[in-house]
Parts: sequence; structure tokens; C-alpha cells
Amino acid sequence: RKEANSFSQHSTMLWTFRHEKSLGLLTTKFVTLLQEAKDGVLDLKAAADTLAVRQKRRIYDITNVLEGIGLIEKKSKNSIQWKGVGPGCNTREIADKLIDLKAELDDLALREHELDQQRVWVQQSIKNLYYSKYNGYCRLINVALSNAKNLYIPYENQSWSDTLICTCGR
Repeated sequence: RKEANSFSQHSTMLWTFRHEKSLGLLTTKFVTLLQEAKDGVLDLKAAADTLAVRQKRRIYDITNVLEGIGLIEKKSKNSIQWKGVGPGCNTREIADKLIDLKAELDDLALREHELDQQRVWVQQSIKNLYYSKYNGYCRLINVALSNAKNLYIPYENQSWSDTLICTCGR
């Protein structure tokens, strides 16, 4: 039992050591260092020393990814500049934009609900037209027009009341 407990402590220590050396944690520390740098400009050699990184290749891996997604730009061979927002930055402008977008989303949801309700009413109106009050059937024509201004469709051998005249507002 003592051996199992010793193994458990060893694996916990190993996991803690590996976690402290992980690329994800190193990236988090690197970005924090970069955001806190004067004018957002950071010397990579100084960053490697500050973060106690033995393999500078890991720093270059991080900078290549950050440059690829547009968060940094190279100023010189060993110097980079942060282009993103500052640490913990949630500017008023971003918050206002978020409020506007949420309001727009609410308006669109309300409009969608209104359109859904109108669609239901139109479907019911079509059913009501199709089945007359005497259980007879009516003829319905569905016409889709793109640029027409007037549509005149007389039915052969039918009275004027069976003629369809449509004047579109275009």
C-alpha cells in the first residue's frame, strides 16, 4: 500500500511538472507578458529569459501562431508587437457594440415571430378560400411575378367575377 501511495505522489508531481512546462501554459504566460510590455513591444530574448524557457524554439512556435492569426507583428528579428487588445480589456466600445447586437437580435427574433404568425394566417386564409362555405371547391392560381406591373387573366366562358385582375405596386 505504501508503494501505491508513493506511485500516486510521483505521478501527481510528474503531472504538475508537465503542466508547468506545457505549451498552453507557456503561451498564456507569454501573451500576458506581451500585453504588459511597454507599447506592446517585446524582445523575444528577454521574454525567453523571463519565462525561463530553455528551448527558444517554443517561443518561436508561439510567435508564429500569434502572427498567423494576426495578433502580433514582427518589428525586427527578435522583437514583436502586440496588435490585440490589452489584458482583461473589455472596452466600452466593445460593450456598447455587444448591447446593440443583442438588441438587434431581439428585434430580429420578434420580427421572425411576427412573420411566422403571418405565414400561419396566410395558410389558413388559403384553406378558407379553397373550401367555400358550401363545401364546394374554388380555383386558386399561384402566380409569382418578378417585374410585372399588371396581370390580367380572364377565364374562358366565365363571368366577370371570375376574372383576376392584379395591379402590383412596383
